[in-house]
Order: sequence, then C-alpha cells, then structure tokens
Amino acid sequence: MDGLVSRRHLSLELALSLLAQVRAEAETRGLSLAAAVVDGSGHVLASQRMDGAALGAMQLSVGKAYTAVSWATPSGEFGRSTQPGGDDWGWNTTDSRIVVYAGGIPLLVDGELVGAIGASGGTATQDEECAVAAAAGLGFD
Repeated sequence: MDGLVSRRHLSLELALSLLAQVRAEAETRGLSLAAAVVDGSGHVLASQRMDGAALGAMQLSVGKAYTAVSWATPSGEFGRSTQPGGDDWGWNTTDSRIVVYAGGIPLLVDGELVGAIGASGGTATQDEECAVAAAAGLGFD
C-alpha cells in the first residue's frame, strides 16, 4: 500500500495565511470581503469578514469554497451551465451549500486537491481575482 494512498492536509496556519493574503489583496483594491478556507472534505478551517463587508458575504464565501472543493473546479464555472436550459440546470438547488458565482477556487498542490478558498463581497470577478491572488501568492497550483 505504500505509495498508493496519499492525502495532504491544509493546516490552520496555512488557512490563516490564505485569509491574510485575501485581505491584503482586497485592501489594495479598496474592497471589504469575507473569505473562507475549507479542507479537502469541504469543512471550514478558517473564515473572516473584513470590516464593512456585507453580512451575507460570509455565507457566500463558504459556499463558493465548498462548491470549488466539491468538484475541484472554480465555482464560477457553473454560472452558465446551471441556468435554465443549461447542462446542469437546477443542480445548484439540490444542496443549499452550493454557490455558482465566481470567487471559489480549488487549492491544488502538485495536482492534488487539498481544499479551496472562497471570497465574497465585491463583484464576482473581484472576488475571484482576490482568491486567485491569495492562492498564487502562497504557491498553490
């Protein structure tokens, strides 16, 4: 079995570093965001809501991260396919944790899914850019 099973885990320290990166990126853009980091099973490791961020942004950031880790795909990739007539139409109504707006990014290390980060409070594009910057700043794939 040696070498056949591998599982990397995100530490709390790394999750907090990701949140600090999101916060720093948001501040450079004049944004107030909420952000959440989930592990490979979709459980929240750490979350934050910056001063001035909308109350609802926290729940959306967790949902974006959950969606990204559940399918190892950025949450925004499902925006069009879940609309009426799309291949995934209605799928996002099957689980209240699923959020199909951009801002959730899977976290990969050497191609292995280890978790996800979600951000919310700006436009969907701004949320995703801040999450991508945080992940890239710490060396995720």
